[in-house]
Parts: sequence; C-alpha cells; structure tokens
Amino acid sequence: MRNPYEDIINLPHHVSKTHPQMSMQDRAAQFSPFAALTGYDDAIDETARLTGRKIELGEEAKEVLDRKLQYLESIISEQPEISVTYFVPDEKKDGGRYTTATGCLKRIDEFERALLFTDGARISLDEIADVNSDVFSDSADRLPDQLP
Repeated sequence: MRNPYEDIINLPHHVSKTHPQMSMQDRAAQFSPFAALTGYDDAIDETARLTGRKIELGEEAKEVLDRKLQYLESIISEQPEISVTYFVPDEKKDGGRYTTATGCLKRIDEFERALLFTDGARISLDEIADVNSDVFSDSADRLPDQLP
C-alpha cells in the first residue's frame, strides 16, 4: 500500500521569510483555557464574601461610651493612647465589619462628629462601638464621677 503523503513526508519544516517565528510561550498561550464569562469569577467571589451587621448599642452602653468620650475630652491635651472598636460599612453591599484602631487621640471634632488621631486617622463617632485605654483604669484618682 502506497502512502498518499510520501512525496512531502521527508521535506524540511517550512520557515517563513516574512513572519517572525513565534516564541514557545506565545504558542502555548494559544491553548490556554478560555474564560467565556469575564468577570464571572469576581462576581461569585463578591457574592460569597461575608459582611456583618452593625450592632445597635443599648442606652446603657451609649451612656458608658459617652462618659468615656467626655473624660477623653477633659484630658485631650495629654494626647492619650486609645483603642477604638468601630464599624466600617462595606462599599459594595449591605453590612460591613468591625475593626479596632489604636493611636494617640488628637481631637474630638463635635462638628464633624469624629475622633481625630495624631497620625491623621479619622473615625466617625456614629460608628464607634467601644473605646478602651489605660487612662480609664488609672483615672480613679482624677475624675471618678465621669467614668463608668
């Protein structure tokens, strides 16, 4: 039986004179997987990302927080170091997460309703869940009626 390609089977591989030879990496890229729905994986990841709900503080917790902030206002010149737990709303969907920031308090801005830190950070008073500091534990000799 005669091979129908016998006349070309032993010829040398053709190399184009007008087109440059493709690199091995570019040749391999031709066979890489194709994502028919661009952005679909990102949409799935975003949907799966969990966000928490903001907890509404009770009246007693609000009073304690208010007393702490009043006390911090009275010693603001000392730039006390505080840790603030606050809610960060999610930019893409309902909910958010709680985070804690630590720094030296520079000022409490009543007009903008925010805590301002020496490093430039700003935290909205409306998002604060709790404030902790060493000044609260050793302040019994200073202003005991203003603390919880």
